[in-house]
Amino acid sequence: MVVAAVSERPARPARPRAPARGAGEELRVYGLHAVEAVFAHRPQAIRKLYLAPARIPRLQPLLKWCVAQRIGYRVVEDADLQRLAGSAHHEGVVADVRRAPPRALADWLAARAPGPQCALWLDGVGNPHNLGAILRSAAHFGVGALLLPPASTLALSGAAARVAEGGAEAVPLVRLPPAETAIAQLRAAGFRLAATVVRGGADLFRTPLPARLVYVLGAEGPGLAPALAAACDLRLSIPGSGAVESLNVAAATAVLLAQWAARAA
Repeated sequence: MVVAAVSERPARPARPRAPARGAGEELRVYGLHAVEAVFAHRPQAIRKLYLAPARIPRLQPLLKWCVAQRIGYRVVEDADLQRLAGSAHHEGVVADVRRAPPRALADWLAARAPGPQCALWLDGVGNPHNLGAILRSAAHFGVGALLLPPASTLALSGAAARVAEGGAEAVPLVRLPPAETAIAQLRAAGFRLAATVVRGGADLFRTPLPARLVYVLGAEGPGLAPALAAACDLRLSIPGSGAVESLNVAAATAVLLAQWAARAA
């Protein structure tokens, strides 16, 4: 593999192309904070790097690491970065990285320390921008994981990683066993589950929250599966003025997590 020196400007490639969406075990990450977070948490996952000339000073540590590890990188034009990212919001850098596979619930629980813990169970959430915003809030409030049902097709995308602003590397994805088994394992580890509903739940701001808590969030529109909501220990709603029906799932997540963090402190 030919790798250019950090102090030199590598030759511009001929119209690099993006891989097929969702292909294989690699993910195309774009956005400055998203790429820097991969470098901080999983540098060995980086397979290829593309950047604008203006990003060379900021990304010198990453470029030096690429040279030392014989990871190829190229300095390219803005149009190439847009083509690679499939977005104008690339912020001057794109990286091909290995995906972090979801962890098993039993393994994640075994690694939990005693004391307050929070996780998010995502039932049907699929919009990448919502996922990115949820990951950003989850990282900000120290959430332990995003829990995914067995049949969930939700996976990190480049768009979600960019919106997460580095949060995608701080909050792992955990694959759940069937719901009954997952709930039993979570309760055995001291967690209680709170179904989040638009109406009919207890007032979030007035309800005591368990120190070890899993918020169960449904997709906008259909909401939570009724059987899953019924299996939870609590049902919580976020009261509002009534001017709109509800918050979207990403905004609601930030409110829910702020309340848990304030009580757990």
